[in-house]
Amino acid sequence: MTKHATGYLHGFTTGEQDRLIRQARQLEPFIHDQLPFRRARELVEVGCGVGAQTSILLRYFPDLHVTGLDRSAENLRRAESYLATQAWAAGRYQLREGDAATMPFDSASFDAAFVCWILEHVGEPLRVLSETRRVLRPGAPIVCTEVMNASFFVDPYSPHTLDFWRAFNDHQLEIGGDPFVGAKLGNLLQAVGFRDIQTTVKTFHLDNRQPGERAEMLAYWTELLLSAAPGLEAAGKIGERTVRGMADELVQVGRDPNAVFFYSFVQARARAW
Repeated sequence: MTKHATGYLHGFTTGEQDRLIRQARQLEPFIHDQLPFRRARELVEVGCGVGAQTSILLRYFPDLHVTGLDRSAENLRRAESYLATQAWAAGRYQLREGDAATMPFDSASFDAAFVCWILEHVGEPLRVLSETRRVLRPGAPIVCTEVMNASFFVDPYSPHTLDFWRAFNDHQLEIGGDPFVGAKLGNLLQAVGFRDIQTTVKTFHLDNRQPGERAEMLAYWTELLLSAAPGLEAAGKIGERTVRGMADELVQVGRDPNAVFFYSFVQARARAW
């Protein structure tokens, strides 16, 4: 029996769907840098969500067709409406509702795979990656991008923010996800038979040398954290005092002339055999 995570920490509201599109644009230069899909023609995007990454993939690779798979009917409806507004996407994608652990595709159907911010939310990442390998042709590249939440740091010291972050990660573990899965990508890909595995740690270290980028990242990160507050409060993991304290601290960090923001995530590349 497939083990599912029991919830998505940020919810499925229209506001969250909008945030995911903004997030994809914010992080585009770091995630889509020199992806190995130039020769690919049929790519499966595992956990395509609202189509935010799909749009970027189609823009970067004009000969590519993307098949997006997602369990959320709400997200797929938003993906369809969003991609319909992107002229370069017309006729170049298909969206399917389904479980990434039991994909509704024949073996060796695709010549590339893209997995982004998904494994942190699934109960059985090994099964998802094994299924992804099954539907790939021999030699096909896969790119996985995932969180490593132990790396988060801001200065000045912000205790409410750290309390919120601990609750965020603890709750994600409790509902079946893994906020530290990025560090495990090498082991996971090797365990299911991928080869030529390479991992890259990508770090945002923003201080007085990049004040504009630092301000943008702090604003983006504040939005991300606050999007999880209703779910954490409903689960009894935090109270209003922590949320209010975190919001105040992040405003103060943003105003501090010597503020520091630090966060790392991991991108893995490999090939199916």
